Amino acid sequence: MNTAAVGLAVTPTVLSTLVAHYLNRKPLKHLPTAHLSYDEGLHLIRSFLEHASRHSVEDLQAFTAQWVPHPQWVKVEDSYVPDDLLERSAKLLKNQLGEEGLRAVGGERWWTWRKPGREKLLAEWIEMRTDYNERKRMGKEPQRVMLYVHGGAYFFGSVDEHRYQMQRHARKLKATVFAPRYRLAPQFPFPCGLQDCLAAYLYLITVVEPTRIVLAGDSAGGGMVVSMLVTLRDQGMPLPAGAILISPWVDLTHSFPSVAGENPLDYIPQAGFHHKPSEAWPPPDEEELEVIKQVVMDQKKHDVGKKEGGVADDGGAVVPTMQDVAEKTHRLSLRIDGQTIEINEQIQMYTTNNLLAHPLVSPAMQTTLGGLPPLLIMVGGGEILRDEQIYLAHKCANPEKYPPPDHLMTDKAWEQLRKYPPTNVQLQVWDDLCHVAPTLSFTRPAKYMYRSVAQFGAWALARAQKTGIEIPDDDNLSVISGSGSDQDKGEDEKTVAGKDETDGGQTKQSVGRAGDTLPPFKDHMIRQRVTRHGDIFPLAEPEDLPGCAMDRNLIGVIKQGPVKKWLEQKGRWDSKFRSTKTKIHEKRIRDARVGFESFGEGEMPPPSALAGRRKIGGKMMREKKLKKSLGLAIWAGWGSKHDEMTVERERAAEAKEALHEKEEAALETLSGDQRHTSDLKGSVVVNGPDTDRDGRRISKPRSSMSRTRSHSITVTDRNQTGSQDDCDAENQPDQDPYLLGPNHNPDIGVTGKRPRVDGIAMPFSIKKEADTASMITLNSGKQSRLTATPRPMSPVTTSTPRPSTSGDQGL
Repeated sequence: MNTAAVGLAVTPTVLSTLVAHYLNRKPLKHLPTAHLSYDEGLHLIRSFLEHASRHSVEDLQAFTAQWVPHPQWVKVEDSYVPDDLLERSAKLLKNQLGEEGLRAVGGERWWTWRKPGREKLLAEWIEMRTDYNERKRMGKEPQRVMLYVHGGAYFFGSVDEHRYQMQRHARKLKATVFAPRYRLAPQFPFPCGLQDCLAAYLYLITVVEPTRIVLAGDSAGGGMVVSMLVTLRDQGMPLPAGAILISPWVDLTHSFPSVAGENPLDYIPQAGFHHKPSEAWPPPDEEELEVIKQVVMDQKKHDVGKKEGGVADDGGAVVPTMQDVAEKTHRLSLRIDGQTIEINEQIQMYTTNNLLAHPLVSPAMQTTLGGLPPLLIMVGGGEILRDEQIYLAHKCANPEKYPPPDHLMTDKAWEQLRKYPPTNVQLQVWDDLCHVAPTLSFTRPAKYMYRSVAQFGAWALARAQKTGIEIPDDDNLSVISGSGSDQDKGEDEKTVAGKDETDGGQTKQSVGRAGDTLPPFKDHMIRQRVTRHGDIFPLAEPEDLPGCAMDRNLIGVIKQGPVKKWLEQKGRWDSKFRSTKTKIHEKRIRDARVGFESFGEGEMPPPSALAGRRKIGGKMMREKKLKKSLGLAIWAGWGSKHDEMTVERERAAEAKEALHEKEEAALETLSGDQRHTSDLKGSVVVNGPDTDRDGRRISKPRSSMSRTRSHSITVTDRNQTGSQDDCDAENQPDQDPYLLGPNHNPDIGVTGKRPRVDGIAMPFSIKKEADTASMITLNSGKQSRLTATPRPMSPVTTSTPRPSTSGDQGL
């Protein structure tokens, strides 16, 4: 795969989508695809995945792992996780898996092996350059860190490919993003990636307090984050402030209803991921393993016969015993169209068939998801995985209502279920959106999703730190906000109201906007349905949601619908690449005759694991230096264009503010001259916008924010969870900083009637007589002196000055 080939493959899709979009607009009227940018982005990703399926897994991995340059306004710094923390994460994972789990994964050593040349776990720090410079100037370490685990079905994708998304999270939250380059399946199947991500978190808590960390992940990365949190919880490690799960993949058995249906609004392949055969994928099935087993045994007999005296030395076999070759794959059996079908091929790249329902592979199968930090779970209403994500959210908030199937509920499981309290969850189901919609960061729905992520992340940090968290409020500067793509919003709201009438009698009125302050949790949940325009409506009741209404004994049970699609597509690919598959089989036979390196007794890596395919005496090629990907650079540039334009507008606004401050400084000097002139000529000096009644300059408090007040908001914990133990009133602001208090005394202009905020006159006047020169007489201050009013009617009069605004809480 290369940029030219991908470009040729997707260009027809781009052109056909453009034509179809304008010829068939009526069916799209109330869908996200009504906007051309979303429509093009959705079809482009779908076309790319179809093209990638005609290439090997290694080709796709190499393409998505290429170097992508970052904008100059983003600070990127390479880092790595120390080896001792990798060892510590392995120990935590061994304790979490237990003896039974370690036997199931094939041992405790093979998954700690790393490819030569990649012995270190690499990572990236990503931060807005302006935030980085300000932090360094103040001599501070990162105060807010987002540990982001990228998605890609556990087998493709990279930090470079996802950086344009991470940098927006960094900008919206004013945080530093830490992104590990974890090992990918099928060469490094479960639990390799989980060990790496745990090590990344262990590293973070050595440099940053856990209360300053939020976890985030999309798709497979979201599922990984849940497994991380459960492991940290069970092993008694400090938990982060919160976590954000964007379209998390939490059920690798595909047992929920939405996977079996048609999902035309999503780009995920309906029949699963299939690729051109290679050494990495698909791994040998049961029949091929039998052939390899026989070859190994024949080779061993031959080597024994060549030994002097024909006597074998049990410990000196040149070729390893069958302990190093899996005896058989886990055979799945189910009925399809009235016939019993047995599946002996591995279905998912992340792990073998016998581990698909393992709680650390499919977190939906966890005994309990209580006791975790607050979670934001974002679901695309049109995506194929929506039911399992909705189920996950309700399982977190009400563990006892959603226990695992009966056959898994032992006495120990019931004890664990009651051990942890419910987890606070904000669930947002976005109407008709695709899987991981923030991927289409140049679209309006994505803008609102990023805003919701920033709001929740700031709230979680504020709650954990018991302080206010400042984040940008750049809606007025946003390019997308200023576009005209909302012209049909009114009609869409009518459609939403119509939906509400049929969805259990929900309210017809919007209850908020995406990115608003979090409302109170009810039964540990905030349940929201969000339109593509960011309007929030109540979500349907759990019993009306297919994912929550499902029989719990059917969760984790593979269904015939998804398997039938998978088998049909596999048959087509086997026929299409028959010759390639034959060549791969022959190479595996040759490698088996040479023999494989062993990790020792009890170690049996999965068939796809690179650790189990190391030939004796063989040398692995070291990875080459990454080259720049023009295609991914163009995509990332498209995705970050909004951020670039917003940053430029922000700079222009700050430059304008700096000019305004210079003008204020000049006005201060001018005010002094006016006072001097008035002393000589006896003229009356009226007050400027920033002077008191005696003509003295009022010292305004300078904001500690790096941005102007109008471009920032402060998020606080208002005890939305309802737990007073989690809210320290002494460290919390009494009220929203933008709500003026009853004793607020604003700046007033020349006439003393129009109040000013940040030098801008408000469009209303205070009910009082104006203090203009034409209204001032020799007796103007008389009543003031008699009543001791703090606001003199004339600068000539000496009285107590008006209190400065520097102490006003409302500004």
